[in-house]
Amino acid sequence: MTENQQYIHDCISNAVTMGFMSDDDIKEMTLEQVEGEEMQDEISEEWINDMVDQKFSELRANSKSWSKPTDTERLAVAFDNLCKRKIVALHNAGYTTSDGESEVIEVERELRKNGIVSDGYCFYHEQDLERAIDPEDRSLWIAYQKVNNEDESVTLEVGRIVTEELRKQGFTVNWDDDVNEKIEVQNVNWQKLYDENEDAFDHWRVIGIMVGEKKS
Repeated sequence: MTENQQYIHDCISNAVTMGFMSDDDIKEMTLEQVEGEEMQDEISEEWINDMVDQKFSELRANSKSWSKPTDTERLAVAFDNLCKRKIVALHNAGYTTSDGESEVIEVERELRKNGIVSDGYCFYHEQDLERAIDPEDRSLWIAYQKVNNEDESVTLEVGRIVTEELRKQGFTVNWDDDVNEKIEVQNVNWQKLYDENEDAFDHWRVIGIMVGEKKS
């Protein structure tokens, strides 16, 4: 492979491994990236499609030997439990911390339409996922806070609740009650295969869980 082909190959591999995009969406995104960075002379649409299909095929084959529940499934359980405790817990929230905070605000607005005010939030974003799927890193960093909060004691309590739920699911967590640091989930074995019918990682599941808890 050329240097550019290796770069695009790695981007495709990461997107497939993260498990949040369909094959068609990854193909479209990658083609736009190649055209935007003017790599068409080296990388054709056919090459992109073949590479995406190959990576999906490899992941599907590997998924047959995954031990259940996977770390990714246990993370979903932890986040759902956090929602039951009025903590907005978002998966793959944008690309940066700022993106994640914006998505939290969007969900919070919808909650308030239903008469619910959250007690805090947590999320990881795509850059965090890039570290988690890196075999030389495998750490997933979780941001946490409460909307419009400046009280460190409130932030601390949110962090403790998030850490508690993660540990209940068997994760090794590195966090020493420092409200200026994210929560590090160590030695994550990220195993997720994209499923268009899956809603366990959808942002709007938060609304359903919290509204359900309010009615119960």
